[in-house]
Amino acid sequence: MEENKHTSSNFIRNIVIEDLKSGKYDKIITRFPPEPNGYLHIGHAKSIVLNFELADEFNGKTHLRFDDTNPLKEDTEYVEAIKEDVKWLGYEWDQLYFASDYFEEMYNRAVLLIKKGKAYVDDSTPEQIREMRGTLTEPGKESPYRNRSIEENLDLFERMRAGEFKDGEKVLRAKIDMASPNINMRDPVLYRIYHAPHHNTGDKWCIYPMYDFAHPLEDAIEGVTHSICTMEFEDHRPLYDWVIQECEMENKPKQIEFARLNLTNTVMSKRKLKQLVDEKFADGWDDPRMPTISGLRRRGYTPEAIRAFCREIGVAKSNSTVDVQMLEHFVREDLKLKAPRTMAVLRPLKVIITNYPEGQIEWLDAENNPENPEMGTRKIPFSREIYIEKDDFMENPPSKYFRLFPGNEVRLKHAYFIKCHDFIKDENGEIVEIHCTYDPETKSGTGFTGRKVKGTLHWVEATHAVPAEFRLYEPFILDQEDDDESKTFLDYVNPNSLEILQGFIEPNMTNAKIHDKFQFFRHGYFNVDPKYTTPEKLVFNRIVSLKSSFKL
Repeated sequence: MEENKHTSSNFIRNIVIEDLKSGKYDKIITRFPPEPNGYLHIGHAKSIVLNFELADEFNGKTHLRFDDTNPLKEDTEYVEAIKEDVKWLGYEWDQLYFASDYFEEMYNRAVLLIKKGKAYVDDSTPEQIREMRGTLTEPGKESPYRNRSIEENLDLFERMRAGEFKDGEKVLRAKIDMASPNINMRDPVLYRIYHAPHHNTGDKWCIYPMYDFAHPLEDAIEGVTHSICTMEFEDHRPLYDWVIQECEMENKPKQIEFARLNLTNTVMSKRKLKQLVDEKFADGWDDPRMPTISGLRRRGYTPEAIRAFCREIGVAKSNSTVDVQMLEHFVREDLKLKAPRTMAVLRPLKVIITNYPEGQIEWLDAENNPENPEMGTRKIPFSREIYIEKDDFMENPPSKYFRLFPGNEVRLKHAYFIKCHDFIKDENGEIVEIHCTYDPETKSGTGFTGRKVKGTLHWVEATHAVPAEFRLYEPFILDQEDDDESKTFLDYVNPNSLEILQGFIEPNMTNAKIHDKFQFFRHGYFNVDPKYTTPEKLVFNRIVSLKSSFKL
């Protein structure tokens, strides 16, 4: 089925249309520029969909560029993970770049600024620079090193590159306006000293450009036309334009800001997500409870569902929070025609059908997906012993309980009516076995109309049942309901976010492979976990439950 990529207009698309119409740009080049200091999350997916599909709509290009200007936080692990995530979401970049590819060019542009009297080397400490910066209501104070000569600044900057100074001993700052109402324009730092190896350039450099200096240069070097970023960079746009102008870049990209994605019960900060991993709250970056692309993939989300979600939420200037149930809605919509239906018992309770012949196995027909008849049917075994869910039997049920209880009759999905006549408890008073009779006249598919029952149970035949593990998830982070400033987000980690159960699946599932997806009757959609599944045992992650109160 062809995806409807361009369902509605938005203000960024309108800007692109006008820029092409006016001749400002003859082609569109966008970029997705992650910093390789963590794994991508669902918020990045919104930016990926926006950048790639905007360029695609207007026959343009999209670059994947790693903004790798901080060797202390970056790693090739993150580089490879990001590339995998972008490809898995369904996109291919036209060019792959690294900010570190341009370190020599950036250095030369910084030298140009010094020669123009637009940059200087400052010996002030980070604390002193912060104090001199001023506030929103008070102008900043000029550094005592601000008026060094061009010759001295060139000499010091060259010696910074040569490694003569220690980390933090000196920085290169732009010379703009310490009284600017925009604090970002008050002589921002352009370069700092890090004696640390870089994942791409090794030990070649010991000075590294700041993001606000590097980013506009990267865009200009690559010929990016529309530099799309989130709203927190709106106040940085004058500096972005200043760098492009004063560094005398030939290409003039246009920075456009949009509102980032916020989801309920979801942390959208790479720093916080890294903390969850580092402090072992999460089972790695790909923990199925994490909002990372790798976590969503491992849980069983599909790229089609994520793309559809990102298109539906749209692009705006104002920040808002989207209910995570909206994302889940698109997963259900994508899987309902794709995922085969089958039965699994997550909390098994043995049922003995006392009037069914001992040793007899009957193979029944079951459709694989009633919403998609082309998926065909399968054979499932039925015998004297089956498993049902513990929750599907009560000794003393409340009114309007239509499942199994003493004297009540229910339908077994794809099979027969059964009626409970006895049960067995263990020494602790726990019900461990149910005894029932079946009516052979009520076989599913025979058109039996003699009487009706209100309850239908799923089940798994006991002698052919395949053991499996099921992992059920709740929100990782609970919504904050108090204003206690002494608490951190870790105080809202949900202790009940993961429940692991041992149960059984139908024998037809034996050959299931990692990332195969199924709808388990009444339980929801499940994905074969790629991390803990072994040849001896299947492990299933619940992707989403079957129903939601969410309305699109």
